[in-house]
Amino acid sequence: MQKSNFIWGFLLIILGGLLLSSNIFNFNFLTPMLFLPILVLGIGLSFEASYFINRRAPGLLVPGGILSTIGLLFFFEVTTNWQFASRTWPIYVLSVAIGLFQLYLFSGKPKGLLIPIFILLAVTVSFLSMTILSVFNSLINFRLVISILLILFGLFIVTKKSTGQKEWN
Repeated sequence: MQKSNFIWGFLLIILGGLLLSSNIFNFNFLTPMLFLPILVLGIGLSFEASYFINRRAPGLLVPGGILSTIGLLFFFEVTTNWQFASRTWPIYVLSVAIGLFQLYLFSGKPKGLLIPIFILLAVTVSFLSMTILSVFNSLINFRLVISILLILFGLFIVTKKSTGQKEWN
């Protein structure tokens, strides 16, 4: 069987599965809002599949990883009515790191790729942590929590018994 036939057959199986699930679960994925995420995800997965079928041109994994990640993010955003978009935007940066990391894994692990991967990962983690902290800050008064933690830690230090240390007289 030709490899291109395998890819087309695989894509048709996925399309048929989506149509079947829409009939069984009353889930309409052909709406314009859901079609775009599925299209982006499908293009990304086709890049991924074309590398793993041929085991040549690992550069295909970079756009495959980026588009697959963005397609999954779009699918999540559309199904949640984009209510988390202000918090999930760092995933776009992460998608590039995922594509480069796949290239790193399947192209002989060139150490030079680790530099942009770690930079993009650090940027993503820092932005996600700021986003998460802003969510927690709106839910919890951090000054109150920090002040209580400082009092508890001070009480622990004051009430802690001496463990064999000599006292200064």
